[in-house]
Amino acid sequence: MPPPRPARPRLFARQAVDRDILRLAVPALGALVAEPLFLLADSAMVGHLGEIPLAGLGIASAILQTIIGLMVFLAYSTTPAVARRLGSGDPRGAVAVGIDGAWLALGIGAVLAVAGWFASPWLVAAFGAQADVAAAATSYLEISMLGLPAMLLVFATTGLLRGLQDTRTPLLVAAIGFAANIVFNAVLIYGFGLGVVGSAIGTVVAQWGMALVYLVVVTRHARRVGATLLPRRTGIGSSARSGGWLFVRTASLRAAMLLAVATATSLGTSELAAFQIVLTLFSTLAFSLDALAIAAQALIGKGLGGHDLDTVRAVLRRCLQWGLGSGAVLGLVVLLLSPVLGGLFTATAAVAGILPLSLAVLAVSTPLAGYVFVLDGVLIGAGDARYLALTGVVNLAVFVPLALGAAAVPASPAVSLALLTASFAIGYLGARAVTLGLRAHGTRWMVPGAVR
Repeated sequence: MPPPRPARPRLFARQAVDRDILRLAVPALGALVAEPLFLLADSAMVGHLGEIPLAGLGIASAILQTIIGLMVFLAYSTTPAVARRLGSGDPRGAVAVGIDGAWLALGIGAVLAVAGWFASPWLVAAFGAQADVAAAATSYLEISMLGLPAMLLVFATTGLLRGLQDTRTPLLVAAIGFAANIVFNAVLIYGFGLGVVGSAIGTVVAQWGMALVYLVVVTRHARRVGATLLPRRTGIGSSARSGGWLFVRTASLRAAMLLAVATATSLGTSELAAFQIVLTLFSTLAFSLDALAIAAQALIGKGLGGHDLDTVRAVLRRCLQWGLGSGAVLGLVVLLLSPVLGGLFTATAAVAGILPLSLAVLAVSTPLAGYVFVLDGVLIGAGDARYLALTGVVNLAVFVPLALGAAAVPASPAVSLALLTASFAIGYLGARAVTLGLRAHGTRWMVPGAVR
């Protein structure tokens, strides 16, 4: 008889990788989806106040998400750094590097809050919106700046917990925090009649509540492993340097988002309000798919820290398969609902009427997004931030003529909005897919050890 085939050991190994991915990705999915679900609910509440408040929220949200998005390196640089040390058998060092990242986040957040408060009118004016839209955006933005230190602290401490292979605690904090946020906003917007200002106040209160909970959790981890809670100058400097390339990478992403919003602004108020809904749905899909990227970051970092390259390769392969499949399922859901989704977020017929075609385009691009987000998470987990930064600039250069071309084509509002959506969701993501795929196909990104 021929010798037995080694299929079962490979099958068991694959099942073990799948369990690890799901153990991290499922709770991460809940935590990630909580934020865009709040944004969806917030957009719906503000949207029913009229197209002026919704358009103002669109501009203010673009600015806030740009500022916060630029700081996401506080989580993305912390997760692999903590995971590598954990994989190498140094839990005390893992927690310590995460605490350094938290101190860095708090300092950056305080500076941005003060500067952002004074700069809000000028930031809004840069979009060239009409006066009543600009007034609504400025009111929302000034108050929201007060929550920046808390939000950045949440980023850094979430990165620490992910690096420790814990995505359940962020899920619990996010679920409670964003549920409270929705309640606060509903009461302040409608109960007290504060409108868009009430939405901003509710968000700030919820952000600080979440930050305080994370501080308690991190303190317990520090005591468990004997790590200091005091800032270490060398550690903060190291966190800042490791996050520098990721800052450049994220800046290119945010620049693309800002260009898309500015292009929508040039199309008109209805188009801008509709594009705010498109971007909110895109963020919801992105956060859903990013759960796999979070799992990849933590598992890739731990695997490289422990010199386990076989597991690293298996995580890459399985996360890609899960990403493409999940993207196809989510895209189908959006496609089926595209004729009616607009009515859930706005009562303005001019806005809802131009959305279906753009939502269909968004649905088609979702599998591509799953591929891109997974590979991005894999390379972040490997600490390959320099490559991500440099190619991010290249991807942005590809997107600029696509966005400008979409605005230059004479067409109906629905078609113009769909062209802009396609330039971003297919053109820009396609460029990212090429650059990320080329890197992941090789082995230069796989550098083992406690520190890259």
